[in-house]
Amino acid sequence: MPREAEVLVIGGGPVGLFLAVLLLQRGVTVRVLEQRSAADTHPRAIGIHPPALAALQGAGVATDLVAEGVAIRRGIAVGGGRRLAEMSFAGVSDMFPYVLSLPQTRTQAVLERRIRELDPDALHRGVRLTGLHDDGGRVTVEAATPAGAVRYSAPLLVAADGARSTVRALQDIPVKAKDYPDSYLMGDFAESTDFGPDAALFLAADGIVESFPLPGGVRRWVVRLAAVPAGADARWLARRVTERTGIGIDPGTNSMLSGFGVRSRLARRMVNGRTILIGDAAHEVSPIGGQGMNLGLLDALALAPILAAALRNGSGNGGVAAPQRCFERTRLRAAATAVRQSEINMALGRPLPGPLLAVRNRAISAAAAVPAVNLLIARRFTMQ
Repeated sequence: MPREAEVLVIGGGPVGLFLAVLLLQRGVTVRVLEQRSAADTHPRAIGIHPPALAALQGAGVATDLVAEGVAIRRGIAVGGGRRLAEMSFAGVSDMFPYVLSLPQTRTQAVLERRIRELDPDALHRGVRLTGLHDDGGRVTVEAATPAGAVRYSAPLLVAADGARSTVRALQDIPVKAKDYPDSYLMGDFAESTDFGPDAALFLAADGIVESFPLPGGVRRWVVRLAAVPAGADARWLARRVTERTGIGIDPGTNSMLSGFGVRSRLARRMVNGRTILIGDAAHEVSPIGGQGMNLGLLDALALAPILAAALRNGSGNGGVAAPQRCFERTRLRAAATAVRQSEINMALGRPLPGPLLAVRNRAISAAAAVPAVNLLIARRFTMQ
């Protein structure tokens, strides 16, 4: 017999865990099926924007996250060795007037702790999805575990299983795909600047360098490249940072190094029968601008009350109900907006010849000097 729940959540990353917390708080029985047997230790996404922080407040975890993270209240643009502009986040939110910098691993750990408080049996690790069947009344999944094959069943299933979503593949949901000519190499090093809790963007001729504070006296550096060369290591990245910014960093303090290309993937639909896609399973966007995890958290916030209401009403047929379709339209529109914003972010960071670089930098400086424009840009940057 399959193991029963009211909602199955496939994927135990921050987005899946957050949705599970919201549902458990509403009295919904949830099973989160996560393929990895242990929590991910690679610190990828680091920025939590004000709307997502407000959402996490409703899950009872924002206070713990803020206590661990660094509140970035200002961004600074630097070009040609001088400060071009400042962007304050003071006006973007009454409750959270900042972007919280915290490694995704810590966000995930706090959410997992919250789930254990609500239901110690909600999260099942080491469960690899192998099959899925929607009979119109329930969704049943087959999975492999270290103990052998197992089945789970529920009226509704939510796929939060990432950009390479197994659920999306099993249901053959098409995606709109786009690849970009941008690559980045990022690394975490001991703090060596006087920026403190500020973020800094260096608008260099060879491409942008981004710098963000992290907890524990660490700073992340992200360098835009035409391609990440084979064998690029912490020392190589440190040299590129110094060449473009004039700031020295100690490669011996490196604690994380990762290169990545950029693409976008938008699912043609998020609701498919009794299955709903959220997070990267539904929309993969460029990491530049830090929108991806936030977009998924806001998906979960919008979806949780719809699922709870469907279960209370006994309808649960997520594929045809008007609220689910409204959710799909709204969130796909939000994802398309995020893709456009990420494209602007990447375009501003690409290499430019000297004359064009000077024009761009003067334009950024002039725009930032107008308070209304500065606030508008800050709101757009923080997904508002």
